[in-house]
Amino acid sequence: MNRKTLVLPAIAVLVTPVLAACGGPDSAENAGKPIVVGTTDSFVATKTAPAPFDPAHAYDVGAWNVLRQTHQTLMRVPRGGGEPVTEAAESCGFTDTKNTSYRCKLRGGLTFSDGQALNAADVKFSVERSLKIQDKNGPVSLLTNIDLVEAKGENEVVFHLKTPDATFPYKLATPAAAIVDDKTYARDKVRAGFEVSGSGPYTVRIDHSGDTFTKAVFTKNPRYQGGVKLNNEKVEIRSYKDSESMEKALKSGEIDMMSRTITPQQIKDLADKQDGDIKLVELPGLEIRYLGFNTEDPAVKNKAVRQAMATVLDRTALARSVYGETAEPLYSIIPTTIAGHKNSFFNKYPAGDVKKAAETLRAARVNGPVKLTLTYTTDHYGSATKKEFEVLQKQLNDSKLFAVDIKGVPWSTFSEDQKANKYAVYGMGWFPDFTDADNYVAPFLDKANFLNSPYANDEIRSTLIPQSRREQDRGAATQAFEQIQDIVARDVPLLPLWQGKQYIAARSDITGTEWAVNFAADLQLWELGRGVA
Repeated sequence: MNRKTLVLPAIAVLVTPVLAACGGPDSAENAGKPIVVGTTDSFVATKTAPAPFDPAHAYDVGAWNVLRQTHQTLMRVPRGGGEPVTEAAESCGFTDTKNTSYRCKLRGGLTFSDGQALNAADVKFSVERSLKIQDKNGPVSLLTNIDLVEAKGENEVVFHLKTPDATFPYKLATPAAAIVDDKTYARDKVRAGFEVSGSGPYTVRIDHSGDTFTKAVFTKNPRYQGGVKLNNEKVEIRSYKDSESMEKALKSGEIDMMSRTITPQQIKDLADKQDGDIKLVELPGLEIRYLGFNTEDPAVKNKAVRQAMATVLDRTALARSVYGETAEPLYSIIPTTIAGHKNSFFNKYPAGDVKKAAETLRAARVNGPVKLTLTYTTDHYGSATKKEFEVLQKQLNDSKLFAVDIKGVPWSTFSEDQKANKYAVYGMGWFPDFTDADNYVAPFLDKANFLNSPYANDEIRSTLIPQSRREQDRGAATQAFEQIQDIVARDVPLLPLWQGKQYIAARSDITGTEWAVNFAADLQLWELGRGVA
């Protein structure tokens, strides 16, 4: 995907790319002064999930925002998106025509931040460790197609895949494949607590109050050898309880930039006021929001109930009333800007058609109103989530076909209970690991999917996903992805709601903001500097 700055029709120019700036690496007067980034992400080390930043466990955008700064992967996605380029590796590529054998040669002289040598054995250890731990909350599903990892000498590693997978280089660019040291990370269990160490651009000190993260201080790693150029010496990420307190910190100068999450109202206000000290930046976004279903729960086991919900809901009204111009209705599990997208839900379900929904329930002999509880997380996707679920509740209840309650739960509880299938219907968001339709399909529908969904479709798992992955030309996989989307629209194990844009706001002397967040909402802190645009 080509990186570009977008401009909303309803919001005046936000910022244009910085073409030249005075500053770059911190100047003398700012030496030792960190660039401070605010976030509403919260991290808690719980008894059942004690390792928020272990690569074998972490699988949310907030935690990956820490790991991408501190850990190397063999490959990385370049600043403007597109195909992965080498990072800890010097070269990588498939060595067979079936895309089942992938060989990488490491850069010479790699070390972890403590000076320990990093070699092929560490890469092998790191991948095998995640596969062995099999953390139910972790990103192991991105690695399960690996059959065998070979370390050949000090600097060469070969991955043998169970089935062809043209997307494998993208997976090696995610923190799921982060390289860790066997002296600090155990082979068979996660690293409890907040300690983080790797070979990435930064070292990090994490401050916490008891079991709760407060801030992370990133310092330039003098031993780093990779493809990233750092424009600063030190950066902090500070956690705030809500978007409002984060905005106050930005305006007071306590922080230099605020990232996720900024509310729709804040975006409008910041754009309208055009404060000379603060700039609002709109960046390409591929976030989606959806309802997930425990298809074995009695309340929604009958797919007619899920189909009726898909018919009653008016996504356009939902997106506009809650998110304004910052979101668009979504009618597929694959976003509109990803190759292979098809509006399968739009084609099958007329929006807001109560009569059609009633016919669907009646034909399945489902007597209404259907009682449901929609569960959402209160502190992970922003404060607008509550309003979103209030709108969903009203739309469903106004149809008289449903009797819906809503319930908000903190993320630390929500994420664990969702994996345990304790919710019949729940709200989730998804930021892609890489820009391919596969990453909007396999994580939800393949074996060992990250939702731990009981829904299983053999045609998708055994035929269509493998078929799509065989195509080196990703455009040739479109037909398989379209079939998958039609099946999902028919069975409704997931109900797509909207696709969002992403924004950051920063003090006017901060440079590199146009590159500071990539398509998947991952912070690229090394892009930030101080100067005068």
